[in-house]
Amino acid sequence: MHRPSDIIIAGAGGIGMAVGLLLANYPEIRGRIHIGDRDENSAQNAARWIAEGKTHPIDVHGFRMPESGIEGLDAFCSPGGVVLDCLPGSEAPRMARLALKNNMHYVNLTEYVAETKEIKQMARDAQTGFVLQTGLAPGFVNILARSLYEHFVDQTGQERVDRIIMRVGALTRHTAAPHYYGFTWSPIGVATEYMKESLVLRDNQQRWLKSLSDRETLIIDGRLYEADLTSGGAADLPQAFEGIATSLDYKTLRYPGHYAWVQSIIEQVKGEEHPIDALEREMLKQIPAVQEDVIVIYAAVAGRDEEGMLQQIEKSYFLGPTQISGKRLRAIQSTTAAPMAECARLLLDGKWKGIVLQSQIEPQSFMAGPFVERIYNRRVPQNGVSLAV
Repeated sequence: MHRPSDIIIAGAGGIGMAVGLLLANYPEIRGRIHIGDRDENSAQNAARWIAEGKTHPIDVHGFRMPESGIEGLDAFCSPGGVVLDCLPGSEAPRMARLALKNNMHYVNLTEYVAETKEIKQMARDAQTGFVLQTGLAPGFVNILARSLYEHFVDQTGQERVDRIIMRVGALTRHTAAPHYYGFTWSPIGVATEYMKESLVLRDNQQRWLKSLSDRETLIIDGRLYEADLTSGGAADLPQAFEGIATSLDYKTLRYPGHYAWVQSIIEQVKGEEHPIDALEREMLKQIPAVQEDVIVIYAAVAGRDEEGMLQQIEKSYFLGPTQISGKRLRAIQSTTAAPMAECARLLLDGKWKGIVLQSQIEPQSFMAGPFVERIYNRRVPQNGVSLAV
């Protein structure tokens, strides 16, 4: 059992609430959960919602976060605790400074490259652990890919591979022309990943490629999707597998027809001063927000065995909403929150210090952890809602 610790959840949106609920249902977690938001009512409502679903004694309360800076937040901090950053990616360095100042661990979700680089610099000598880019993608899918690679090596005896692919889609159950999409998470996050460059491996070397520049169609569990490059989802795997994998990339899954529509919108806004904001604005005019969602995940490793035969190891998931202690979590909430909660658990165990990237997380202990096991090892039943008990 962990010693009592302060757990700060920065951001009282859907992911912050979900990670709080998961932690409040794990008896090994003791101490206090503080959930903060710039809107104090949102923070208090989130704390109340988490407390209603908790299954063991743990204090949960909400607090107002400042618009900028970290002034006044030290009261919620204690050495050895953990800051779980569920704020927009642009806020990540601010929350990392809070953790560093108070000798706390830190976990974030963002795929933002510049902010990740800034945190890596500031926390390179930290005595606590800073686990970066751990959500669904980047996050879970990267560790899944590494676990498949280790399985491939065990099975074939070969360490070099031809290809490592990671594919994730946060989708709606139903959609229609012209956009073939519905927002299930942050619209600005979608616009950002469509516009910023994607780091890949091609011919054994790292390369930056334009997002939405390498479209493909694929069938996963009998369903047809299209996929294309988007930024951030590969985490640090291109660096880790350079010289090992001939090709490695991350692509976002969508229903056929979506990317052609997005390209037409990008053409309309490409001359604007802030094209990412413009793309978000134009998408919001036509694309609805949808609560009923599914998460599709596919990863594969392909290469040659000792006899030169091409072998491929692959894994897929199709996950819908779930219920925990009577509280309903959308698919994007649970699949993003579970990896973050898993990393919080490992940090509180004293497993890491300094910067921890996705390629450095040991797959077996992570994939078999209580939060990942609970959320990911299930399937969507006919009614679309599964029970994570």
